[in-house]
Amino acid sequence: MVKLLLAPLIVFAMLVLWVGVQQLYQRFAARHPQLGPFRPSGGGCSCGSGQCSRAPD
Repeated sequence: MVKLLLAPLIVFAMLVLWVGVQQLYQRFAARHPQLGPFRPSGGGCSCGSGQCSRAPD
C-alpha cells in the first residue's frame, strides 16, 4: 500500500524538480546574455525554432 501511495508522490516531485531546473536555467540565461539566448525546451532541433525543413528520403 505504501508503494502505491509513494509512486505518484515521486512522479510529482520529479515534475516539480524539472520545472525548478527550467526556471533556474532561464534566470541564469537572463543574467548572462553573453553566453547566448535562452532556448526554451520543446522546440526540437535548433535550425528553425522547431520547424526544420527535411530533405525528402
